[in-house]
Amino acid sequence: MRSLTLRLALLTALWVAAGLAVTGWFVSDIAMRQIEAAADARISDLLDAVVAAAATDDAGRPRLERFRASAEFDRPLSGQYWRITGPGGTASSRSLWDADLPPPGPPDLSATRALDVPGPRGEHMRLLERSVELPGSPGPLTVQVAVARDATDADLARLHRGIGLAFAVLGLGLVAGVVAQVVWQLAPLRAVRRALAEVRAGTRDRLAVPAPAEVAPLVEEVDALIAQNQETLERARAHVGNLAHALKTPVAVILNALDRPAPNPEAALAQARALEGIVQHHLARARSAALSGAQSLAAHAAPLAVAKEVAGALRRLQADRGLSIAVSGDAGLRVGADRQDLIEIIGNVMENACKWAQARISVEIRAAGRDAAILVEDDGPGLPADGVAEAIARGVRLDETAPGSGLGLAIVADLAGLHGGRLILGRSERFGGTLARLELPLAPGRGSPGGR
Repeated sequence: MRSLTLRLALLTALWVAAGLAVTGWFVSDIAMRQIEAAADARISDLLDAVVAAAATDDAGRPRLERFRASAEFDRPLSGQYWRITGPGGTASSRSLWDADLPPPGPPDLSATRALDVPGPRGEHMRLLERSVELPGSPGPLTVQVAVARDATDADLARLHRGIGLAFAVLGLGLVAGVVAQVVWQLAPLRAVRRALAEVRAGTRDRLAVPAPAEVAPLVEEVDALIAQNQETLERARAHVGNLAHALKTPVAVILNALDRPAPNPEAALAQARALEGIVQHHLARARSAALSGAQSLAAHAAPLAVAKEVAGALRRLQADRGLSIAVSGDAGLRVGADRQDLIEIIGNVMENACKWAQARISVEIRAAGRDAAILVEDDGPGLPADGVAEAIARGVRLDETAPGSGLGLAIVADLAGLHGGRLILGRSERFGGTLARLELPLAPGRGSPGGR
């Protein structure tokens, strides 16, 4: 049974049926006892009247004197009968005609007995009997009064039918109410399912459906998952575009070097090596993006240590230029990024600064609220006012004479965005060149200045 509505309806029906059955039995039993008690009270009144009129004659035979309790005692087989039994004989109502009542039990002056007995015509009778002693009587008299239970049984039957019908209607109403409530309460889930089908069909880009507090987190998580998948797809498309753009020029150079009367294998080999570097670079970027997409909260790295490591490598590579690369900052800062990702991010920014610097490069790491700010400044020509957006666009090179593919800062911006950070480019007030400001979120529990 996979339907929640059907399952809840069946469980509710079983529970309601059991509860109403017990309740109905309890109510019916109480009402039945009250009806029977009321019937016994009426018979007891008749019994009192017969006992009050009971007497014996001189021979000790029982009889009634001045008895006017009910005319039904005079109508043959009317359903109301009395009988008095004593040592001197028996007296009975005219309504008994030629029939008789069951013989009385042993005389008991302390209590009234109530019995269900068959009547003269086989009807169901209620009989009350009481033993009394009268003055002048040779012994105790047993007075019996019997009344047909037809009216009482009819009342009980109507009671049972009424209770059964009322509780059946109540049970059906409760089950129907629960089913209606379940259907109504599950309506948001059906709306979510329809929205998901529309997302899968491409007619909408996110769920964005109103939902109660219990379902809203699910909708938000699904929307976040859809957004993450869309970002992943966009990154994949951008990555393929970057790779195609980066490969286009070296491939053209190789074809040009080989497809000529005097092939130039050295130039083709140099471009082939450049191709290998581009491929390795993009493989590393793809790995970084994959790691960033499923980043663990435990992943963290120290930007100052990474910047010093990158600075040492760049000093060796730029030894012939005599560049001064100064690195300073808070060694205790930790950002929520994998170390290889951070090397990729800081390395590209510092390498770009080395490309344009004249003599000096400064790298400073400091805390900025909940982020770590990595400031890379150089004393190069700087960026034109309208060139900031183009500098981080994929494949755009502000100076076509400079080596490179135009992807370095674009990759930095993408990777920083993957980790919840950003790249801001501007002009350095100290050196007059370019200021690249990287902002990356601090690692939880490891990001306070001076902390470890």
